[in-house]
Amino acid sequence: MRVRHIVAAFTPIAAASAFAVLPMSTAAVATAQHTASRAWHMSPAVSSPHAFKFLGKAPSDPSAGIMFSCQEPGAALNCYTPQELATAYDIPTSLNGAGQSIAIVDAFGDPTVTDDLNVEDTVFGLPAANLNIYYPEGQPVFDPTNADEVDWSGEIALDVESAHAIAPDATINLIISKSDADADILGAEQYAVNNNLGEVLSQSYGEAESCEDPSIRNADHLLYGQAALKGISVFASSGDDGAAQPSCDGTTFIKSTSLPASDPFVTSVGATSLTATQPNGQYVSETAWNDEFGASGGGFSQLFSRPLYQILDHASSPGRGVPDVSYSGDVNNGLLISWSQGVAANVGDIFLFGGTSAGSPQWAAITALADQAGHHRLGFLNPLLYAVAATPLYGYVFHDVTTGNNSISTEDVNGNPVNITGYSAGKGWDPVTGLGTPDVAHLIKVIG
Repeated sequence: MRVRHIVAAFTPIAAASAFAVLPMSTAAVATAQHTASRAWHMSPAVSSPHAFKFLGKAPSDPSAGIMFSCQEPGAALNCYTPQELATAYDIPTSLNGAGQSIAIVDAFGDPTVTDDLNVEDTVFGLPAANLNIYYPEGQPVFDPTNADEVDWSGEIALDVESAHAIAPDATINLIISKSDADADILGAEQYAVNNNLGEVLSQSYGEAESCEDPSIRNADHLLYGQAALKGISVFASSGDDGAAQPSCDGTTFIKSTSLPASDPFVTSVGATSLTATQPNGQYVSETAWNDEFGASGGGFSQLFSRPLYQILDHASSPGRGVPDVSYSGDVNNGLLISWSQGVAANVGDIFLFGGTSAGSPQWAAITALADQAGHHRLGFLNPLLYAVAATPLYGYVFHDVTTGNNSISTEDVNGNPVNITGYSAGKGWDPVTGLGTPDVAHLIKVIG
């Protein structure tokens, strides 16, 4: 089953000067955990994101500078607007994704996604989005009392809004699976690729390699190969449990990379904790994401051998290394997203999101900008990214993240301690942050 990678403090974020913020207790922070894996069965081993009721609506003036309390220097829980992230990662204002399409695969649907997207655009001064929604096997009936479906609606809000923020004039084609079962997700992926619904394709879900049926895994691998032949760049988040994944029965955690991130035809995206100045977003530093909210997924595949594009990396391991790249994903230093949990009465609520889910759609949007700049599809990115990293241009194109690790200490469903020893970030590629995060303007100059 496919569980979406998503981390959200889901703490209500109020305007710095206009609204109060409901205090977040230590216990509340502890329950504001990540969820990770693929077909979303909400296993007991995976914490559900915890939401607080918002006490006010977001301000409508995007020129107000510091609009939210989490933007205040020294805030206990820090956040970034789309504009701040664009500044930190040097995203050129001369590109907007015009003429490009971003395909995003999710499950169950979100009846208020268009309303939430409109709020995000109003609050942060973004142009109106061009969003199309496809239901290959019919539109599911959304159940706002089903925690699984509500969680997926948060994933949809994050995926769509974060991609739109990076490439605001690109068309976003959202493909909704009727459920989060592996076979249904595969059907939605096939629909996206067969109908050529995007120059780029983003997926923010995964499961331990050993948990996916071989027939689904083989069909996925074939599909991603077909996407590469069509010039489609495919991205997937690497997971939010560090070097671990939930076990197949959901009772504990096991050391594993996740599918589809470990597939060699996929560009897998890990997560960092970004430090940038407030409120202008100037880049300061990054470290591997690993805190009470989760940790960057990464490690070595037990199914796929090391591909040729990784031949110069991790010579001691025969497996395909994950992730390939990273992006800001810590909830503390997270992204402001409009999300109403599929309920019309909640439209206007702003929440703080993080996780590797934040990175996959934004890397997809960055690639749409590069496609726009070069007037052609870049397609399968990994050989190109690793080739650049092997040259003196590496430090020009990437922020090499060299500190932190993805070891985790957690508990199984019975409260027994589970300790998974992961990997350390280091110079060059590593199985925590990959090649690092992009300087987008420089990346596009080199590969666009």
